[in-house]
Amino acid sequence: MLNNLPFFPPQASTSAAQVDALYFYLIGISGLMSLLIAGLLIGFAVRYRRRSRASRAGAVDGSMKLELIWTIIPFFVAMSIFVWGAGVFFHLSRPPDDAMNILVVGKRWMWKLQHLNGRREINELHVPLGRAVRLTMTSEDVIHSFYVPAFRVKADVLPGRYTSLWFEPTRPGRYHLFCAEYCGTRHSGMVGWVVVMQPEEFQTWLGGDARDVAPARAGERLFTNLGCATCHNPGSGARGPSLQGVFGSTIALKGGARASADESYLRESILDPQAKLVDGYEALMPTFRGLVGEEGLMQIIEYLKTLEPAAAQPGGTPQS
Repeated sequence: MLNNLPFFPPQASTSAAQVDALYFYLIGISGLMSLLIAGLLIGFAVRYRRRSRASRAGAVDGSMKLELIWTIIPFFVAMSIFVWGAGVFFHLSRPPDDAMNILVVGKRWMWKLQHLNGRREINELHVPLGRAVRLTMTSEDVIHSFYVPAFRVKADVLPGRYTSLWFEPTRPGRYHLFCAEYCGTRHSGMVGWVVVMQPEEFQTWLGGDARDVAPARAGERLFTNLGCATCHNPGSGARGPSLQGVFGSTIALKGGARASADESYLRESILDPQAKLVDGYEALMPTFRGLVGEEGLMQIIEYLKTLEPAAAQPGGTPQS
């Protein structure tokens, strides 16, 4: 229905209908409450105006029935909003495990995007129809906001940390991409397009430029060039912890704390290695802040994701 309304963006993702339904539910409740309050206000103003002959005797000091009505009904209305909204929120916050990952870096005033095979784009994102897509995003400068109205998804893109959003397109076509956070004098020009293609057409497009290097491959080069392998090798006696299978694992820290090795943890460990020291290792690693940009950090993390856990020998000792 909403696809036929010219003042509404089309519903072009699996999440769009859920978001719209909750939105109209809120609008409906707000409208009914507004009409009820306005009606009572006007009705009382007319009935009990100064020259009205309406009886004002027998004032009621309190009514348990009335108190219960205007407490219980709003409570259940509020709880319905909470439960419905929480369901939509959790759906939008949990991408499927098989979602296709794309790296996004916001920069005044453009969107830089890279697919995991290396294909790069600026202010345009090509995605396949019917495939869940997860965006891992960060900013090089100020706060931006990645917003695709037709998909009903929006998330802040922050400097110094990673955020993500996901969507699954349901209609082929070109859809507006905006920055929804004022980021400077040319904020209004930070726009682009999301192009939804048939899967076969997308695969042809994805393999169309052999010059691009996959992020994981570029990250491996950075890892080697920066000398990271000198300390982080899987052999015994290494000065730094082994990074084999580190992504997604639980890290034991000095002091007894534990941390999950996700993208944010790995990024912090590269830029501020003393923040969370791994148990059993000294604070020897220097910071790489200023030496590696946001794209380079994403590439190194993608490389670390490819490192499988070291296979264990019969005695339980990892193979180097």
